[in-house]
Amino acid sequence: MKKQFLDTYLFILGFLSLFSAGCVKVEYSKIDEPAYLRVFNNINYVQTLGSKDDKVPFFCMLINPVLDDSGMPVSAGIVGDFLDKRAAYAPPYPSHVGTSISVNNPEYPGKENVLVGPVLNGFDLSSWAQVPSGKLRIMFVYRPKNTVPFFQLENHLKKDILVDTVIDLSVKEVYTLHLLQKDFVTKRSGILLRQENFHKLPLSDSLAYVNFYNMSAKGYWEADKSLKADNYRLKSFQGGMRDEMNVFLTLYETESNLSHLGETVSGYKGKYVSNVKLNTTTGVVNSYVSFPVWASGKSDGIKTDIWQRFDFFTPGMDIANNPFYHSSIDNGGNWAAVNCLAKGQTGLTSNDNGALLPNLLVNIHSGTYNPKTFATVNTIEVVNGEVYLTTIQRKYAPPIY
Repeated sequence: MKKQFLDTYLFILGFLSLFSAGCVKVEYSKIDEPAYLRVFNNINYVQTLGSKDDKVPFFCMLINPVLDDSGMPVSAGIVGDFLDKRAAYAPPYPSHVGTSISVNNPEYPGKENVLVGPVLNGFDLSSWAQVPSGKLRIMFVYRPKNTVPFFQLENHLKKDILVDTVIDLSVKEVYTLHLLQKDFVTKRSGILLRQENFHKLPLSDSLAYVNFYNMSAKGYWEADKSLKADNYRLKSFQGGMRDEMNVFLTLYETESNLSHLGETVSGYKGKYVSNVKLNTTTGVVNSYVSFPVWASGKSDGIKTDIWQRFDFFTPGMDIANNPFYHSSIDNGGNWAAVNCLAKGQTGLTSNDNGALLPNLLVNIHSGTYNPKTFATVNTIEVVNGEVYLTTIQRKYAPPIY
């Protein structure tokens, strides 16, 4: 009887130990007067003969690091480890949502368990981390591409510092920090800190907004194509684009017809919307342009499946006479295009050379409607032949089942 009791006791004890081991409580340190920070690593690794000896841009970000006498980091106030190159799409929710077991982080905070931003003026800032405001020393250190936490690495692996600088953040302001290659020839790198303003603007719920940046390295588009990535997804962007481009918007009536020659929304066929200039030095926020969510006459006010295309042309070129649609023609940096389609779409049915990104409109179950279309605030950034989309979304009513 005693043995049976002991066996039962040990079984329960073991079960409770296993259960408690899987429920790790995360203790958050309260931050007084925080700022809100999001970080992207825009330095991309290109596997070519000319870059075979380049370091893989995989980093640990340290904020307010503590160094020993040799200059090696031994601790930090904030650690953003395993910082990999950014993903093509930064969605309007934290990137740790999902089932990936990789430690690699496409952004900061991303997968990190940290205090995140609040809902500010209706915008969900859960993709931004709370950090102390004021002057912060920030460091990006090369690290091996493995799963060993930075401070557990061997000492000689913790001394290769790419960037060591100071940033100044104001209380309750929203910032996006970009780690960038500034010069393609010299490989000089640095950061660009942008103080966002979308949460301060009088934006309409019935309009979708987007702004554009070219944060490519100096000399990228002029460089020989053998030094650049051969990425089929990017198509027209991979050679780079010139330092000044005009942006034209076309809205298409339905995703049931994925052709750049398909039916367009009235008033939105090749409409000029913006001019974008190369900038890797100043964190100025470029103006947002907009289009109506319900621009199509076929929309019912609840859901729409219009999709968007943005054509980038060097000033002086006419969108009505584009000779560069097909991939066999080298556009010389004079044109690039991106098609914004629903998640899961793999391309157009027409013979087109545009890159692919998600739709700027979000369709999701909200209230009694499944789905319902919502407007978003977006940023499209071009960096060294890559094109990225960041989407920000207002809070919406939860679904009713």
